[in-house]
Amino acid sequence: MSRVLDRARALADEVLWPAAEEIEAAGLVPRRLLDALASAGLYGLTGPADVGGLEADPPTVARVIEEVAAGDLSTAFVWLQHLGVVAAVARSELRGAHLADLCAGRLRAGVALQAATRPGPSTVVVRAAPDGFLVDGDVPWVTGWGLVDVVLLAARDADDVVHLFWTDAVESPALTAVPQELVAVTASSTVQLHLRGLALPADRLVATVPLADWQAGDAAGLRPNGSLALGVVARCARLAPSPLDGSLTAELDAVRTRLDTANPAELPAARAAASALAARATTALVVATGSAAIAAGSPVARLAREALFLQVFGTRPAIRAALLGELT
Repeated sequence: MSRVLDRARALADEVLWPAAEEIEAAGLVPRRLLDALASAGLYGLTGPADVGGLEADPPTVARVIEEVAAGDLSTAFVWLQHLGVVAAVARSELRGAHLADLCAGRLRAGVALQAATRPGPSTVVVRAAPDGFLVDGDVPWVTGWGLVDVVLLAARDADDVVHLFWTDAVESPALTAVPQELVAVTASSTVQLHLRGLALPADRLVATVPLADWQAGDAAGLRPNGSLALGVVARCARLAPSPLDGSLTAELDAVRTRLDTANPAELPAARAAASALAARATTALVVATGSAAIAAGSPVARLAREALFLQVFGTRPAIRAALLGELT
């Protein structure tokens, strides 16, 4: 899989990073950059080979995410959501209809999962209807709106069973999107979705999973998001003067190894270590750069804001507790 890593790094250094200022100024990831990821096969990174996917193993997936994030975090954030949808559709009855297009990037997907799968009451609920299902509620974070064609939407029923739906990313009287203003990755087009009696036919159901099973799987699947923080650190190391570049690279390698070798019980602390390293690395780069780092439009300032964003993105209570320990 070294070739896919080489492709990802070349895209990061030659296409994404040079466009990062343009991306932030435009406030939306240009489609040409997502097209470049598709042309490199990265939309099919987790897909099976028989439908054009790369069928990459987990360590390769993690490294590719890191490389793309080192290029531009907004672009990585939009693209990363797609990979989980590929994996879900590969196990569903929708495989024949959509999986090849997902792997090729002809069809692009986002996710709306956390509101129905987090502990406590669900803010997105589903009930049976004569021709399928009705979904109501609010999803606070959906990334890539306007850049994705479909969203994998999670809703929970009265028996704590999570339903996953293949949902068109199109506004309607029953589905409205409100832009979220973020401190970083503003070009990711992250919105809040409001669902009011959204009718979904029975053939849009991708899977059902008991909430307890979902949460057990979630605990074992925390590794990929850690690569976003590592990507920010990697870019800091590439920009930093000597000897800071060498020390950041050494810390990056150590935290990456910790993430790769962590068992589910150890992953929250390893994820916290990655986020804490991103905070330290960007702060060190600001200090090394000097006053130019706080000028409007500074790429170093953008990296620092991205590190701030990554202190809370994708966290869980155990990650938050471990991160507070790291930072204090």
